[in-house]
Order: sequence, then structure tokens, then C-alpha cells
Amino acid sequence: MSILVDRNTRVMTQGITGKTGQFHTRACLEYANGRNCFVAGVNPKRAGTSFEGVPIFGTVKEAKEKTGASVSVIYVPPAGAAGAIDEAVDAGLDLVICITEGIPVRDMIRTRYRMLAGKTLLVGPNCPGVITPDEIKIGIMPGHIHRRGPVGVVSRSGTLTYEAVWQLGELGLGQSSCVGTGGDPVNGLKHIDVLKLFNEDPATEAVVMVGEIGGSDEEDAARWVRQHMRKPVVGFIAGVTAPPGRRMGHAGAIISGGKGTAQEKLEVMESCGIRVTRNPAQIGRLLASVLR
Repeated sequence: MSILVDRNTRVMTQGITGKTGQFHTRACLEYANGRNCFVAGVNPKRAGTSFEGVPIFGTVKEAKEKTGASVSVIYVPPAGAAGAIDEAVDAGLDLVICITEGIPVRDMIRTRYRMLAGKTLLVGPNCPGVITPDEIKIGIMPGHIHRRGPVGVVSRSGTLTYEAVWQLGELGLGQSSCVGTGGDPVNGLKHIDVLKLFNEDPATEAVVMVGEIGGSDEEDAARWVRQHMRKPVVGFIAGVTAPPGRRMGHAGAIISGGKGTAQEKLEVMESCGIRVTRNPAQIGRLLASVLR
């Protein structure tokens, strides 16, 4: 099994005709079951055409009705990306994965408020996407470093997601699913949401959780782990050093009022039973030691 997506998922790409959308859609088509999973593209100006054999529709609603797609991945430029999420939510999709970086915060606040009344789950924005190894890749992650296995990975950092996956692979450990939640201050699924899914997934035996400075997502997730998680979790926090109030890395990685520092997060995680490392090069070995 897996979480969020698998070989039976049917996907549409919003922004499929842009340079970024074309590049990454092509890579997703070539990965595992991509040719079966990616069934539609959306661009109102290119409706009736196709890309790499994928038909393009004028609206998300039409694409869903004609192909049965229930998941969308968005590569729309920042100015229109929130509107693209709104369209997917209004069409009643199950999941939206927004790769776009730099969406105006005001736009995302409005979009997240609109989503409260619907069923659609959001991953991102400003994220690498979601992958279930050897089944489906939706996003920009390098598929070749992933392999099927028992470790779930959730991370706010795309680069550190790849680093953790590579380390696990070098140790012969594959992944059940990998989810990049994104680093923007206003986003969709949090660490705690993904941990809940991994906790119920029989294919996941342990979890790597990578966080960043700023906010309280990791602390909230750690406290939930202490009360409910039935599987071992190891963790790392990116942005070990950053002057108070200075932005480091993602837009959401901002320390406010002395809260949200790497050290504070690590201490809370440790107190909740999460094994942590302060060296990103040790993530894989730490997880392997926990499984042993």
C-alpha cells in the first residue's frame, strides 16, 4: 500500500504547456506507471490539442469529467497558481499538488479559506511533490533515487528529501511514499497530517521527518507522535543557525519572537520520543539503527 497516490491514481497537469510543466510532466510520464496515470492537461488556450499523447482540456472540470482524473499537479506561474488551486477545489478533486513557488501570501490565505468547506487535500505550494516508488511520481523529485520499501518520508525541504532518500537507498532501505509538504508560510498538509497517514499505512514501518526552522509544525507533530504514533520516527531540522527574524531557505522558515529555532524543535522532538540527529549526513544511518 501507500499514502495519497498509487498506480491507480489518475492525474491531470495544470500548466502542462509551459516549459516547466512540459519538462516535469514528461519525466513523470516516463516513470513507472506514468503513461497510465497521467491522463489530462489543462490550458484554456490549448484545449483540443495534446502533449506527449496527453489530451489537453480547457477546464479542470472538463478534464475530470472526460478522463476521471481525481488529482492535479500545478505548474502555473505564481500570479495564477492560487486561482488554479481554486479551480481544482471547485471541481471536487481529491488531491492537489502545487509545485509553484512564490505565490503571494494574500492569495494563498484566500484560497485556504475557500478550501475549508471542500474535501480537496492540498500538498504544497512550493514543494517537490509526492512519490510512491515504482508506482507513480507526481512532481519534480528525481525518480531514479527512489526504491520501494518500508520507510515513509515527510519533509518541508525538497533538497533534504532527496538527501534522505539517497542515504536510505545506499543502506538498502526503500520508501513506501515520500511527501514534500512545501516551505511556504501558508500551505496544505502539515507534518502531523502525513504522519497520521503513515501511521495507518501497513506498508510503512518507520518514518523520516525533516523539518525547518520557523513555525510550530514540527512541535505539533512531535506531540502527536508521543500520544498516538505506533511506529518509530527519526527527525532532522534544517536551518541550524539563523539570526532571529531573518529568512533562511523557504518562505516559511522564519523565526519569530525567538520561537521556532532548530534547537527548540529538536528538544521538543527528543522529549516526545523521536530520535533526532543534528547532522544531515546521518539521517539514513539513524533510521537504519532504529529499524534494527
